[in-house]
Amino acid sequence: MSMRGLTKAGFILSILAAAAAFGQFPSPTLPETSTKVSNHIYMTSGFPNVVYVIGDTATLVVDTGLGNANGATAARVAKRLSKGAKLFLTTTHYHPEHASGVNSFPPETVLIRPAIQQQELEKEGEQTMTFFRNSPQFAPSLEGLKPLRPPDITFGDDAKLDLGGGVTARLMFLGAGHTASDELTLVEPDSGLISGDIVQNKVVPAVASSGGSFTSWLTVLDRLRPLNPKIVIPDHSKVGDGSLIAAEAAFIRDMQARVAELKRSGVSAADAATRLTEVFKMNYPDWAANTDWPNVSSMNGFVSRLYSEAPK
Repeated sequence: MSMRGLTKAGFILSILAAAAAFGQFPSPTLPETSTKVSNHIYMTSGFPNVVYVIGDTATLVVDTGLGNANGATAARVAKRLSKGAKLFLTTTHYHPEHASGVNSFPPETVLIRPAIQQQELEKEGEQTMTFFRNSPQFAPSLEGLKPLRPPDITFGDDAKLDLGGGVTARLMFLGAGHTASDELTLVEPDSGLISGDIVQNKVVPAVASSGGSFTSWLTVLDRLRPLNPKIVIPDHSKVGDGSLIAAEAAFIRDMQARVAELKRSGVSAADAATRLTEVFKMNYPDWAANTDWPNVSSMNGFVSRLYSEAPK
């Protein structure tokens, strides 16, 4: 296995270790409820947040939940919220809690995602699924899961969906970050950005595929800022506003600079992670106290990845 593959595997193992250290992640079982985020956007809060964009003639669902039962829940919520008969489904990235519920949506649902995301799913999806199946918390949700249905539509960098009544959703691939193929969705009349893992609310970011990169991630964030969204809807943390984009970039750049200085000074990756975890707790107390994610435990993988990307 390549060093990049080891980095990915090590990161996912660190996720599961963090879950054990902190008790557990939020339950993978999605509730049957939703809350209104803006005029045309609703959300089911969970692992992950599932988002519904409601137009007069069609609905777009973003992400599925983990496995068949959660996909069925998301589909039922979408049906209750929908005004029109047509249903679109997309996924922020290929990880199982975001994409493995696709088979439970009605067969007429139009599944659309970036072509590069489908390619990454085919390349790395089964390996990632294995880690989830080895987790006592997540494995039950994946029982009986058959091969995931392929998308009906793939696109390159940008696609626009007309959901009726002036509601449009712009689906975007802006570059690698958390994975090699993260998708972002801009709901234009609401100025709402569905940001996946690319923009979170006080959550330590993580590269979790062989093609992801913090260097590219920062480029994506720089491309997002001119969109000036009023609302940002992450997939593993609370809804916020457009300032989350700048906050995410500032955090990565701060830690990136600290890691580079330590590496130049001959400090090992392990020692850098120990030192910067203490810096994190002191300088980012709100992040360290955030119960949406095991942030303190996540610092080890985060710093290790920054260290591997830093110049020698």
